[in-house]
Amino acid sequence: MSKIAILSVIFGLTAQCIISQAIPPKEWQIKTALMAVPADYKDGAKVYGYDASGNFVTLREGSNDYIALAADPKKEKFSTAAYHKELEPFMARGRELKTQGKDGKEIFDIREEEVKAGKLKMPDKTTLCVFTGDVNTETQEIENPYVRYVFYIPFATGESTGLPTTPTPPGHAWIMNPGTHRAHIMITPPKN
Repeated sequence: MSKIAILSVIFGLTAQCIISQAIPPKEWQIKTALMAVPADYKDGAKVYGYDASGNFVTLREGSNDYIALAADPKKEKFSTAAYHKELEPFMARGRELKTQGKDGKEIFDIREEEVKAGKLKMPDKTTLCVFTGDVNTETQEIENPYVRYVFYIPFATGESTGLPTTPTPPGHAWIMNPGTHRAHIMITPPKN
């Protein structure tokens, strides 16, 4: 075997070990992803996360209307999310476009066009919960937990809802991306 082939194998194995070490165990991913799910839906929520190679996979099948996303191990900050299953086509399309190398603006524009054309189904109202916190490096428990809420209402505006369209003090609702497919009411509770 040539030196280049041996070095390639060693590099590949080293990279795989590094990736495997960075991916949290399946059980931990499920446990922490469920922190974003409202209590009434935790037991039957579907959970997506990452396998040992870093691939986005189903970690647990679901039996109710909620889907939870484990924290992305490639991101520095811990964040999970959960949403109603009616939002899955929208979310899946975003993930697909991201794997194609599209940036945030391109993803927004493509989905906007597809929703307007009727190619991409966007529910008339649905919910997303985002859970953040700090991972204690010793215990692996989540400290300083925080949840914010997003209520999607496509193409809503300040005028159609009576809500402001700029960020408001914590605890107050406002509408983000007004007039677009991604219009949503943001509710950001105060942090303790």
